Amino acid sequence: MSDSAFNFNEFIKESKDSLVNPKAYFASMKTEGGLGEPIIKALIYGTVAGIIGLIWSLLHVSPAVGGIFGSAVGITVLLFAIIGSLIGVFIGAVIVLVISAIAGGKTDFEPCMRVSAALMVLMPVSAFLGFTGSIHYFLGAIVSLAINLYGLWMLYQALVQPLQAKEGTTRIIMYVLAGLLVLFMLLGLGARRAVRHYDPYGKEFRKKMEQTSKEWEKALNEMEKASKDEGTKGDEEGESSEEDTLGEQE
Repeated sequence: MSDSAFNFNEFIKESKDSLVNPKAYFASMKTEGGLGEPIIKALIYGTVAGIIGLIWSLLHVSPAVGGIFGSAVGITVLLFAIIGSLIGVFIGAVIVLVISAIAGGKTDFEPCMRVSAALMVLMPVSAFLGFTGSIHYFLGAIVSLAINLYGLWMLYQALVQPLQAKEGTTRIIMYVLAGLLVLFMLLGLGARRAVRHYDPYGKEFRKKMEQTSKEWEKALNEMEKASKDEGTKGDEEGESSEEDTLGEQE
């Protein structure tokens, strides 16, 4: 593909190749040709992901929307995906460039941006599989982790082939990033579990409130009874006093 004529059929083929066989794809990936092509690719991936997210939103599959689109709903899912893909391809290029520099690879911006755009093929995949989170949040987390780990595998192939980074150093970086992904997933699951189990208005709280209510009710009853007893006693004393007065008068 070139900036002057974007070949959609070739784009489909490259997308399929990058997903099915990233090693072979990145081995033959072009590193020159202008920035227009990777930007268009990123926008297409973002648009497709946004449309899928919009469909899940309309079907009220909220966990899917909560994945790569945050808490967006409705048409904002599509808008966020398109804008995010445009910004993300540049941010991704910078990240790829930094990792390539650390691993002793190329630091030209265009090849890094092309790698970034190629990796964004996972956006529609992630959006489509987002429905797994509606089945169970643990399943959604595992699927998301699997997609991210596959993305690291794709990034590894891109670094050691077109960007010519050192395999040993790149492998270590990928291991570290994979470990961080697993750690973040476990922390996220732990935090979600803690939130689900933390219920300030749960059984213990209701039990204490009921007990306190009963104690207050008992105290009020005792006060009311004491007040009635004092009133009855006062009436009896008054009647006795009147009888004594009448007796003295007689």
